[in-house]
Amino acid sequence: MTQIINSLAEVSSRYKALFVDLWGCVHNGITAFPEAVAALQAYRAQGGLVVLVTNSPKPRAGVAAQLGEFGVPDDAYDTIATSGDSARAAMFTGAVGNKVYFMGEWERDAGFFEPLNVIHDPVEISIVPLKEAEGIVCCGPFDTQADPDVNRPDFLYAKQMGLKLLCANPDIVVDRGETREWCAGALARLYTEMGGESLYFGKPHPPIYDLARRRLAELDVDIADADILAIGDGPHTDIAGAMGEGIDSLFITGGLAARETKTAQQPDADALADYLSQEQSAPTYAIGFLR
Repeated sequence: MTQIINSLAEVSSRYKALFVDLWGCVHNGITAFPEAVAALQAYRAQGGLVVLVTNSPKPRAGVAAQLGEFGVPDDAYDTIATSGDSARAAMFTGAVGNKVYFMGEWERDAGFFEPLNVIHDPVEISIVPLKEAEGIVCCGPFDTQADPDVNRPDFLYAKQMGLKLLCANPDIVVDRGETREWCAGALARLYTEMGGESLYFGKPHPPIYDLARRRLAELDVDIADADILAIGDGPHTDIAGAMGEGIDSLFITGGLAARETKTAQQPDADALADYLSQEQSAPTYAIGFLR
């Protein structure tokens, strides 16, 4: 049964490393959450390691730069694993061909196509119109407020042509401040429902956890899964991924599920139990906000 806790410090001594989600946990897409930052700083001060594990389609350098803009200091984390880096590795090994149709905002997502030096003999990627494409690279919607259904005509053509869709961010929605936005995961879900093939690399899928473990190994540590706590606000991404990997998890109820869990400062116990039962989710712990 999920245990409601009042602070990370109540349980953090049981773990040597944290896999921490960003959006909804450490920041809201605009600014950092001070209490969350302080909790991570305190954990690191006691010798724990923090890996930020995000479904952002950005390379980790891009995420680090964005965190600075949001006010998340460098001493709140040790390293970063992004869905974008995991998906880029697949793209540069030819997972969706050489000629790709790009979906996203170029100003935001151009870094996705920067060279990835860890790939030996990468394929050369060209961005082309849909009718010339061998596959689709989806970093997000063209318009984050538009219903994903606007893509049905293009997706019908892509499915008929047998194109695979590489999803760089499996999140369905995020809240940027008070505004809810569609993410690449919503488009990939639609494409799959229409009979197309979508390839996923972020949470809850294994590739990003493999990458997060490699990021830990880069720090010259060997940490067992039993000594890792995953933290996030997405039951179908953060918590489902942790459950699939056999990793304990802390569910942040004040994020995407704030209304359903009746979270003001803390979740209502009965509402939380009903929500988790409905979502078939079983986090180890729950808390209103990371603190």
